[in-house]
Amino acid sequence: MRTLYLTRHAKSSWEDPRTDDFNRPLNERGERDAPHMAKVFADRGERVDLMVSSPAVRALTTARIFAKALGMDETLIKQDKRIYLAPAENLLHLLNLLPNDAKHVMIFGHNPGFTDLIHYLGDGEVGDLPTCSTVRIDFTVETWGEVSRGLGTLVWYDHPKGHSELA
Repeated sequence: MRTLYLTRHAKSSWEDPRTDDFNRPLNERGERDAPHMAKVFADRGERVDLMVSSPAVRALTTARIFAKALGMDETLIKQDKRIYLAPAENLLHLLNLLPNDAKHVMIFGHNPGFTDLIHYLGDGEVGDLPTCSTVRIDFTVETWGEVSRGLGTLVWYDHPKGHSELA
């Protein structure tokens, strides 16, 4: 059994037109949503063996907030530049190369690749994955290399607007 959590970065700022896409920070809403959604995730009590994040500022900041909420050392977050704006097929390749000793993996990244990957892997529909949303997909496989189209079961999907205090 393998568990994959896909978390799209929290809302980012477009305030400074001089900031390139890779370096965009979280905006006020992102700074509000990320700690709340991280606490909601932590309160679920679900296990995370490995965190992997796009090195883009907005994704890595979101990952660090989740790590803090889970009591994990943020320096253990693995950064992988292949996640940055990757299409679903590249993300699947990355999944297939995950270390098999990590059975519960959380990945932080971007749309449209995350939405496309969820639809490719799972049996559920989430529409366009909103910022700071997390989905859990389970696979009944022995290794990450076996993860493929339609083998996932969408266990749950959580997003900020599903919480009245953030809506």
